[in-house]
Amino acid sequence: MSQQGGVYFEQNTGDLVAPAGSKIRVAGTITPANGTQATAISDITVTGTYANDDDAIETAVNSILAALRNAGIVASS
Repeated sequence: MSQQGGVYFEQNTGDLVAPAGSKIRVAGTITPANGTQATAISDITVTGTYANDDDAIETAVNSILAALRNAGIVASS
């Protein structure tokens, strides 16, 4: 076991373990073991008025998409 700052690599299993309260900072993207990443999804745009909260819904969905892109779950383009 190699440990630094609470996060450690478990040599017996090959797992990277981050106990509660610890953080892992990633400069790039996190790619699943099978190497797949969802294809790019465009931001939504509301082109008409359908309800009083159209703008709020558009903002919320686009914020979710941005978070997924930043985490490397969804491709940027």
